[in-house]
Amino acid sequence: MTPGTRADPVRPLRPVTFVVLAKAPVPGQVKTRLTTAYSPHEAAALAAAALLDSLDAVRDAAALAGEAERSLVCALSGDLDQAAVPDGIRSGLEGFRLVEQRGRGLGERIAHAHRDAAGDDGASVQIGMDTPQVDAAVLASVADRVTAPDGPDAVLGDAADGGWWLLGLRHAADARFVADVPMSTPETGRLTRRALEGAGLRVETAPVLSDVDEPRDVVLVAARCPESRFAALAGVLGGRTAVAS
Repeated sequence: MTPGTRADPVRPLRPVTFVVLAKAPVPGQVKTRLTTAYSPHEAAALAAAALLDSLDAVRDAAALAGEAERSLVCALSGDLDQAAVPDGIRSGLEGFRLVEQRGRGLGERIAHAHRDAAGDDGASVQIGMDTPQVDAAVLASVADRVTAPDGPDAVLGDAADGGWWLLGLRHAADARFVADVPMSTPETGRLTRRALEGAGLRVETAPVLSDVDEPRDVVLVAARCPESRFAALAGVLGGRTAVAS
């Protein structure tokens, strides 16, 4: 550096917001595909356990992430007063800012959740409540990647069923590119990646995880997180493939 000149100021790290997209676990309104083997109340209890585990993972990830400013948001739909274990969920939400989901379909709700949580220019790392086995270290790594000066524009975590479980964005405004992607189909992951890359974004990947959607997923996912609330409840209820009596 030439004497008498000043170095460029250090560029501040981008803030990052961890977002959990969640639905209040009201019996009969969540995890309805599980009710081929579990009662509506059991399915809602499993959903509540998965949500609480997901909130814990995100909270732990924020503690592990790098030096960027971090915040926690839950984008929620539904009535917590009618949910399974409402007091437990409210306790689990401590430290989270709640925003109401908005939009006509899931794609729009995801797009709004990123932007409502992080603003257009903040970085965002969003998961749902279907992967209680998620590793906080993986979430922290994604946050570090999308806030790094040379990091990707997006990180997508594919789900084993063809969907996706995680979306990290350098600019939360870029979530608008997924608003029209058909969600909850075997092509959702591929179509989401195509939409992001078609908008000119550089997309990297996160590990593939299995969602809890069908009764067979309960035992599979519980085995991946044996110390979790979800696994404890799954152990009490037992693995099922037949209609609950």
